[in-house]
Amino acid sequence: MLDVRRLSLEGLIEVRPKRHSDERGYLSEVWNSVEFASAGIDATFVQDNQSLSRAVGVVRGLHFQRPPEAQDKLVRVVRGSIYDVAVDIRPASSTYGRWAGIEISAELGNQLLVPKGFAHGFMTLEPETEVLYKVSAAYSPEHERSIRYDDPAIGIDWPELGARLLSPKDAAAPLLADVESGF
Repeated sequence: MLDVRRLSLEGLIEVRPKRHSDERGYLSEVWNSVEFASAGIDATFVQDNQSLSRAVGVVRGLHFQRPPEAQDKLVRVVRGSIYDVAVDIRPASSTYGRWAGIEISAELGNQLLVPKGFAHGFMTLEPETEVLYKVSAAYSPEHERSIRYDDPAIGIDWPELGARLLSPKDAAAPLLADVESGF
């Protein structure tokens, strides 16, 4: 059974799979297409991605893929914790340019469903954090796009953890106003 919480932006969903715990630890079904479909989440995932971020304050994103290779993402943390953010990049949406963020952690076991039409990024809150996420379309460099994580027009309230570490590509990403999302 899933605990599903719809966030402030349409389509953005926090999922908490049930954990079956005993003295040994726990078991959790983190993906079950029937259970997810009964909760209104009907995505077909084709690829799993995993990242390891060694330091606190690593920022990855904001990333998305343009149609026709747009991706739904189901994000979870297998070690550590992140502050996970999604930004609505659908120009016709009433929430275009708005963001929502939640903490996702291995301890909580929660996940975030980021649907097509959103840019996604996260910041690590603990060292040695591992993130695993499913995507509904394979990686396509031709369709990949980025938006600056600190775009003042979006105004994401990132945690204050000292220095932030970004890839050169993410550090040079354009502002949302300069990106044609394709949605």
